[in-house]
Amino acid sequence: MNKKKEILNKLCQKASTKQAVYRTSKDVFEELKVILKDVAEELDGQLCTIDKHVKVEYKDKGEFEAELRFSGDVLIFHFHSNTFHFDKSHHIWNSSYAKTDIYRTYCGVINIYNFLSDSFKYNRENDLGYLIGRMFINKEKHFFVEGKGRMSFLYNDFPNAIIDKEALKSILQEAILFAMDFELLTPHFNDVQVVTLHQIKEISQNMKLKTAKRLGFRFTNEK
Repeated sequence: MNKKKEILNKLCQKASTKQAVYRTSKDVFEELKVILKDVAEELDGQLCTIDKHVKVEYKDKGEFEAELRFSGDVLIFHFHSNTFHFDKSHHIWNSSYAKTDIYRTYCGVINIYNFLSDSFKYNRENDLGYLIGRMFINKEKHFFVEGKGRMSFLYNDFPNAIIDKEALKSILQEAILFAMDFELLTPHFNDVQVVTLHQIKEISQNMKLKTAKRLGFRFTNEK
């Protein structure tokens, strides 16, 4: 009976927490979609007076995905339907906020991926994209961000930071800036000097030789 009671208690607590995290994170993602649309329209409207060939476009890709295209880049925002926890070595456990209530450390996640626009335009399915940031949100709307560039340190105050429209817009702007500064680099000559006939045919027909901003290089943490 004691084990049954323990199982029921954990089911109630965990299930309730995970449902709350999902609802909260989903609401945040829906708010992010609105911000993406507004930012795209604002930037595109101003760009039209400068260069009509440069576009900023937003696409709602469904319940769990949104897309922002600008210059030669695409940002994919993907909301994961599951709730995540953290191992004991993670920095989230450093605060009394997490230690006093373990259920505060259950989080939803929104991933931010960077791809080349031409990967989609020419349907180059072998091309690579990079995870440049991910937002973690708990049931109380506390959040932190793991990411590249300034996203690696700007949003780390999990005990005090509350996700809102201004925070989402700031994260979006940092993601755009990082993607634009994350340049397409050519691989070393020796890494690409051999090519198969099959690859040449694919290049001629569909431009499907694998392309990525860091092709041939390990994508490591910035110093």
